[in-house]
Amino acid sequence: TGKCSALTMHDVIPKNYQKLVCEWHSPEQLKKLLDLELRDRGEPESEILQRCRDAIRYSVKTSHPRFFNQLYAGMEPYSMVASFIAEAVKTNLYTYEVAPVFTLMEDAVLRKMIKVIGWEEGGDGIFNPGGSLSNIYAVNLARYRYCPDFKEVGMFSAPRLVILTSQECHYSISKGAALMGIGTKNVYTVPTDERGRMIPSALEEKIKLAKSEGAVPFMVNATAGTTVLGAFDPIDEIADICEKHNLWLHVDACWGGAAIMSKKHKHLLKGIHRVDSVAWNPHKMLMASLQCSAFLVRDKTSLLQRCHSARASYLFQQDKFYDVSYDTGDKSVQCSRKPDAFKFWLMWKALGSRELEQRVDRALAMARYLAEEIKKREGFRLVLEPEFANVCFWYLPPSLRNLPESPELWKKLHTVAPVVKQRMMKTGSMMTGYQPLGEKANFFRMVVISPQVSRQDLDFVLDEIHNLGKDL
Repeated sequence: TGKCSALTMHDVIPKNYQKLVCEWHSPEQLKKLLDLELRDRGEPESEILQRCRDAIRYSVKTSHPRFFNQLYAGMEPYSMVASFIAEAVKTNLYTYEVAPVFTLMEDAVLRKMIKVIGWEEGGDGIFNPGGSLSNIYAVNLARYRYCPDFKEVGMFSAPRLVILTSQECHYSISKGAALMGIGTKNVYTVPTDERGRMIPSALEEKIKLAKSEGAVPFMVNATAGTTVLGAFDPIDEIADICEKHNLWLHVDACWGGAAIMSKKHKHLLKGIHRVDSVAWNPHKMLMASLQCSAFLVRDKTSLLQRCHSARASYLFQQDKFYDVSYDTGDKSVQCSRKPDAFKFWLMWKALGSRELEQRVDRALAMARYLAEEIKKREGFRLVLEPEFANVCFWYLPPSLRNLPESPELWKKLHTVAPVVKQRMMKTGSMMTGYQPLGEKANFFRMVVISPQVSRQDLDFVLDEIHNLGKDL
């Protein structure tokens, strides 16, 4: 109703919500402002309303058009509505009997994503709380396929297993190896080219190295859209090698998977139909509400269920009065699982595939615009031509622009981005990340996602970085 909308906008959301990306305070200051103490007696509703205002006011406004700090941004209204409904209905996605609607919706979304990937004969999948867990699922499934006894008798049944992945991969691969007892030293990193893409010949050499050491390579993780540079590993060439050595090929497409929705850009994922499993996060470029992460597997022999099932008799009775194949909870390492697929299903229903395609195309067009503007501006330098929506660049203050290329220049430049980021956060005008990479000095990484972002916003970012750093 109009009354309810007015209450939401004027009484809860602070007036400066859209002005600043963040209102910076140190942890100690913020503790005092929030009054975090939990007491025996509850507070009156007027004070609780103020707690809500404070939570919004002091949070980072990731839906602000000048938030470029992470691989997610903006607000997707249909997905947000789905999130609210899911919380209000408050159900759990382990059996059809308690989540009949959302179980069918998840199945529909997974089938559509599998079709988009190009697995003509179908496949399987499950939504998880984050891409890291999807990647860990891939490691566990690959290991189970190679050594099914591992599930019951543990590591004593297996040789020294090795995962191969690029040096630019997501850290969840090493985390998964540590969590599952494979060991981080058994994650062999494969060199990348100047653009951050895995070198197939180097992968072949690493496989031979592992075998010569008496280890058993069982899985290769390729990345479609690396976190920093947005690089896409050559999937087709890697698939050739995996087929030759009978290795499970997983593609971490958490960030770059959205490119497959675009006729113009799906070539970045050429060969994706040949892989064994894919991690894809619709909450990134496609902007579904957090969290919305799918793990997809080409196998159709119930490998996902056989790997993870515990057959809890109080949930997964086999003599139910309906088709128990819709009880998907035994595919998961979780028990409680939220209906995250609904967030993607509702927005896909509302927008259609064409609008999702345009969302990808626009993001990459805006990233290209930013890259071209950087080339025109004195004091700005691209780290490399962007392949995706990651635009990486250095800002050189006037004091450094006439210095010759030398280790001393890069040492000084390394200190610029952290100071500009500090000033940026305290000003609250925008947010963008920075990091070093290998021997490269700290550079800014802009990630362009939200349709709300205009060329004026991108121009503002470059102007603001200069204003915040010109005296350094």
